[in-house]
Amino acid sequence: MSKATKRSTVYFEPEIHNALRLKAASTHRSVSDLVNEAVRHALREDQEDLAAFEERIAEPTMSYEALLENLKAHGKL
Repeated sequence: MSKATKRSTVYFEPEIHNALRLKAASTHRSVSDLVNEAVRHALREDQEDLAAFEERIAEPTMSYEALLENLKAHGKL
């Protein structure tokens, strides 16, 4: 582990912890490596979502009620 890493305590549900330990053993990776990868993945998804929101900011919005009315008017409901 490099000196640049930080230590943290994370509490897992027993089933999740067991699955994580089994995956770490079967892939010859550490639990920390798997958790870091999962967190990076989640943060990348957040970044992609924020970029998509930014790209669509100029699109008109429609309320749920208006959407239902539109679907009904076009015979979709």
